[in-house]
Amino acid sequence: MKAGPSIVGPLRAGGWAWVLAAGATGAATAGIVAGLLGWSRDRFVAVHAIAVLALVLGYLRWSGTSVVRQLRRRWTAGLLGGLALGALLAYHVLALPGAPAWEDSALAARLAWLGLVYGVADAVLLSVLPVLAVYGSDSAERMQRAGYRLRAGGRAVLASLLVTAMYHLGFPEFRRRTLVQPLIGNGLMTAGYLLTGNPLTPVVAHVLLHGAAVLRGPETTVQLPPHRPAGEPR
Repeated sequence: MKAGPSIVGPLRAGGWAWVLAAGATGAATAGIVAGLLGWSRDRFVAVHAIAVLALVLGYLRWSGTSVVRQLRRRWTAGLLGGLALGALLAYHVLALPGAPAWEDSALAARLAWLGLVYGVADAVLLSVLPVLAVYGSDSAERMQRAGYRLRAGGRAVLASLLVTAMYHLGFPEFRRRTLVQPLIGNGLMTAGYLLTGNPLTPVVAHVLLHGAAVLRGPETTVQLPPHRPAGEPR
């Protein structure tokens, strides 16, 4: 998305409004559906994915952003970046102690629902939308300056971290120190997106991360909230 100098200010303010809307959406789905109502993970993912889809459709209509154009821009770098970053994060998850789910009869369905659907929803909410809303709201002239581009990238990462924090704080299991891990992980994926310039980077990385968590065991990995308290029936 390219903006002329005369509309950069309003676009930038509107972009941050969408960042706050993304954080509020994540906080609401996590805090109400997972925290207050205590719904199962599968039901949470359904509500979460629908909420993210509605938010993104609203943003696309407001901004006029072309999904096809975003996906086609430097798509090879975006895909390779996502695979590399996702492999690194997945390796970390698979190395954690836990109960592997390799023999789960519903493994394919879990990978599709918790790995693909949940992973894409989180990637779009936590990385793609904040970057498009903040980094994409500046004019082409300003973005040609390397120093300004770096500062704009820093603002985009901060926006992503803000949404990540608001979202994860809605889950009962993410408090204080436990919030650090998702901040680091999503910060890396957002930085990868900025480097490659293609949203496939955070999307592919997030899907691989969630897929690894499914393989390692959804109940023993923190990457697939919400988790029921110990002793509570599933």
